Amino acid sequence: MQTFSLRDMEIEAQRRLDPAVYDYFAGGADDEFTVVSNETAFARIGLLPRVLRGAGPAKLETTLLGCHLSMPILIGPTAFHQLAHPEGERATARIAAAAGTIMIVSMASTVAIEEVAASARQAAGGESNLWLQIYLQPDLGFTESVIRRAEAAGCSALVVTVDSPTFGRRERDLRNGFDDLPSGMCCENLREPMNGNNRGKVRKIVFSPKLSWKDIDWLRNLTDLKIVLKGIVHKEDAKLAIRHGADAVLVSNHGGRQLDTVPATIDLLPAIVDAVDGRIPLLLDGGIRRGTDALKALALGADAVAIGRPVLWGLALDGEAGVAQVLEMLRSELDRALTLCGCNSVHDLTPDLLQLRPVEESCTRG
Repeated sequence: MQTFSLRDMEIEAQRRLDPAVYDYFAGGADDEFTVVSNETAFARIGLLPRVLRGAGPAKLETTLLGCHLSMPILIGPTAFHQLAHPEGERATARIAAAAGTIMIVSMASTVAIEEVAASARQAAGGESNLWLQIYLQPDLGFTESVIRRAEAAGCSALVVTVDSPTFGRRERDLRNGFDDLPSGMCCENLREPMNGNNRGKVRKIVFSPKLSWKDIDWLRNLTDLKIVLKGIVHKEDAKLAIRHGADAVLVSNHGGRQLDTVPATIDLLPAIVDAVDGRIPLLLDGGIRRGTDALKALALGADAVAIGRPVLWGLALDGEAGVAQVLEMLRSELDRALTLCGCNSVHDLTPDLLQLRPVEESCTRG
């Protein structure tokens, strides 16, 4: 099947993937209202292009936390890439490096951060832009060991998921009995250090309701890596993030996988932009399926956006080539949308290019 959009790619990926794996990737919490809303909310934002501005060819390059990017579209953290393709996160890392963007490696990666980093360096011909997403574990000693591995691997930032004091209830996984990885596959970043000649055992991720701002303070004192807090949706938490030393905030509702009926991230972005007031960079994920979606988020004040599920669809279709196609689709669409809106650069985008439409109908279950 020839694919012309990310939605085409998802349809084809669904056809190829084991149904339980597809449901794990695509599904969300409870009735999945937030999953649907993340995508449909972008349709309520219209574009008001400017004309006759002589802007010239669009420039997509930007800089984020010291990383030079070819475009403000990152690969967000998603677990278990080997369920989509045998090369898993290695393939994703090679394409992210070749494309000149950031890959945020999941703590639940099926390939160890050291191997992911080596693949990225090989593709980049040197250092690449690699960040590691982590869940702070109650065992702080083990958490520190993971962070030291990230530092040694050359990661430049830690993306701390803060919206998971407990695990969301995902009915698709319950129906499918999907509660573990296949034999021979595991979360390699959760492996304990070797004991003599024996490989360390692999831990399970522990979600703790005791996670607090004190843990962020501990982390800030532990490492010089940049710290991005992922899962901020309330403006007061955005202010607290700055107060506790965060270098950036990722506005995220976990792709609708944790708490259902949280509003779409694009709807939450303006209040957080106002609260942060330019003091630190803002990123956004959730529902980015077109270059115009990215443009709308940037116009509302995001410095960059991150994609999750589309990367998995690309992997399932054609490994590295599939991920490359995903990034090239979004790059091309963003480039064209910038030109049609009369903008020379992603930094020219402003809210006056947008028209917010009223909500005329409620989300239906996905």
